[in-house]
Amino acid sequence: MKVKCRTISRGYAEGPLMITRDPISFLGNVDPKTGKIMDVNHELFGKSVKGKVLFFPYGKGSTVGSYVIYQLFKNGVAPAAMINIESEPIVAVGAIISSIPLVDRLQNDPYTFFKDGMLIKVNSNEGYIEVPDY
Repeated sequence: MKVKCRTISRGYAEGPLMITRDPISFLGNVDPKTGKIMDVNHELFGKSVKGKVLFFPYGKGSTVGSYVIYQLFKNGVAPAAMINIESEPIVAVGAIISSIPLVDRLQNDPYTFFKDGMLIKVNSNEGYIEVPDY
């Protein structure tokens, strides 16, 4: 199934989906050396974003979060792609400078068809994501 979406950062990537309903603050909540979520109060605490298609509603926190995303990329532990309900400038800039595909505003409610771990293809060059039929 192809789902239309808005492109924020162009590219193509695929990987296992990692879902959270919690917003992410990359500064302080994600270790730029390991890619692990360090916030003990976050739903994904202790899990690594490395190579995942990371779906979270939106980013929050300091503008330095953009640079943390870039550090994740430089350290080889960044998500393969990111999907938001509504992207904001911190995550958008981080994805763009790191060449990480980023999309938002999916035409269908992703919470109705996303399942953690499913293989997702993000084609932000053409403005869609591809999910397995369910």
